[in-house]
Amino acid sequence: MTDQQLNTTLLNNSKLKFNDDVIAKIAGMSIQNIDGILSMNGNVFDNLADKIRSKEDITKGIDADVGEKQAALDLEIILEYGKDAHQIFQNILQEVGNQIKRMTGLNVVEINVYISDMMTKKEWQKQSKSPDNNRVK
Repeated sequence: MTDQQLNTTLLNNSKLKFNDDVIAKIAGMSIQNIDGILSMNGNVFDNLADKIRSKEDITKGIDADVGEKQAALDLEIILEYGKDAHQIFQNILQEVGNQIKRMTGLNVVEINVYISDMMTKKEWQKQSKSPDNNRVK
């Protein structure tokens, strides 16, 4: 058997898989610098876990559903008051979709963004001084 045949056989019989948390982490890192997102929100269990952990969970507020060739995401964010929600949504779609495709080869087929709150930067900064700080850094 030649090296070419071995490589083709090996490639045809092998799979690359990603844990949902890995895709959520890529998404979380991808949106860190998108202007207008004050925070990612998680569920009650995420918020309780953050009080125990010393480090913030970058996947907080992100749910990923990953298949062999595709991924879908649900994001929950706090929007900065006065910012264009539609533009931020477009930026999220582009940045997250591009980074996941580039890093994993998966096609992102759906991203749902739920805006759970809207605050001014000043309100958010005041709130972020509390132990419940969940800012996207």
